[in-house]
Order: sequence, then C-alpha cells, then structure tokens
Amino acid sequence: MDAMKALPSSLLPRLPRFTRAPWLMLAALALCIAGPAQALRIKEVAAVQGVRSNQLTGYGLVVGLDGTGDLTTQMPYTTQAMSNYLLQMGISLPPAMASQLQLKNVAAVIVTTQLPAFAQPGQQIDVVVSSMGNSKSLKGGTLIATPMRGADGEIYALAQGNLVVGGAGASAGGSKVQINHLSAGRIPLGAQVERSVPTPLNEGDTINLGLNASDFQTARRVAQVAHLVVGQEAHDLRPRRLEGDRLLQPPVLDLQDRPAALDGEG
Repeated sequence: MDAMKALPSSLLPRLPRFTRAPWLMLAALALCIAGPAQALRIKEVAAVQGVRSNQLTGYGLVVGLDGTGDLTTQMPYTTQAMSNYLLQMGISLPPAMASQLQLKNVAAVIVTTQLPAFAQPGQQIDVVVSSMGNSKSLKGGTLIATPMRGADGEIYALAQGNLVVGGAGASAGGSKVQINHLSAGRIPLGAQVERSVPTPLNEGDTINLGLNASDFQTARRVAQVAHLVVGQEAHDLRPRRLEGDRLLQPPVLDLQDRPAALDGEG
C-alpha cells in the first residue's frame, strides 16, 4: 500500500524552462484573440437616407495665361464666350471684329465641384477647372466668375479665383520637358454657395437609416442603440432601414456617434 502512495512533488519530472516559454506565448496569444469585440459607431455601418452631395458644373473662362490659351481660329466658342462676357461688362464689339479676336491668354474651361449635404449660402467649397479646348497650359491663370449649376439647371454656387496647377513644364531649343499635365487645376475654396439644397431630413419628423449591408443582426442592434437615445419611439425594424418616429432631438450626429456593439455573427 505504501508503494501506491503518490510521490512527493519534488520527485516529479519538470519541464525545462525553455520548453515552457512557447506554451506561455501561445496562451497569451489566445487571450488576445478571445478579447471583447470593439464597438462600432452607427455612422460606420449605416447612413442617413436623403443625405448626399450634389454635383455642380459650369462653363467659364480662364484669363491671364502666358500665351498658352486656346487658338481662337480652331475654338470659336472661346471667342463667343469672351464677346458675351464683354457685353455683360458694357463693351459691345461688332460681329466682324469679334470673330477676329486672337485671345492667346484666354482658355475655355469646364468647372466642376460637389455641393456637400447641408451646405448653406456663404459656405466655400473647392472646385476643379479643366480645359476643354487646345490650351497648352492653365498655369498662372485666373478663373473669372462662373455660375455653377445643378442637374435641375439652377445656380447653386459661384466660382472664381486663381488656379493651382500641379504640373510643370519647360521647353527650349526644340526640346520639351513636362511633369504631369497642365490642362487641369484646382481652386481651393474657390466657389461660394449661393443656394442650399432642400433635404427630406429637414422637412419631416422621421429619420431613416439605411444599412450598408443587409443584415438583420446589425439592424436589431442599431435599433437597440436608437432605443437608448430616443426611447421606445424608434420602431419599424427592417433589413435595410430603421425608421424613427418623431425624433425630436435635432443633432443627428449624436445618434450616429453612439457606439453599437456589433460582435457576433449576423
């Protein structure tokens, strides 16, 4: 019976120290992997329906070029646009003289930008200016006042300012070196918003959240967070949207910035 007794712990074999280190590292790695999932904000998994940007475009003229403008003999619309601009300024030219203008310092351009959601009159936005003729370079040019129109034909912004061209070029002795192209540029804060776009979010008493991915699990947890913010008034849970009824709290960002634990499988 004495032989059946357990051996003292001092007599049991022990693993060497160098063989225990890998097992400790694996255990620590398993603990890191099995840690709690991070919470996501609602704005990272959903977007407010009806809140989007709008594309604006306009036709304008860039003046002040160093002889790199459009060849008016090949681009008649540049001459016509300049004649119309001079007429607005009170300068009238005979048709025969207007057709003979040699405007080497003027280029016809297309101006594009995006009107952000909730943009208000007076706000400034960036614009992109691109040559639509045979101008060699827009570097050093200035865009004169250009109305920016939306898809409905209404004017929403007015663009004007000095161009910033990212390219550079030089030519001498029949050789030419150019980095990037010089027929497009940007005007930081070059357009001023003149009219705001009405959005359904400001007109009704409900907010619709559209999920980026159709997932009932995510929709249910977004609804739980909405209930914490606005109470049980948020309802009508659907796979692609969540409708809140009479959300009286004006800051929508408070709802979007609220974290929602989205761990688990959907």
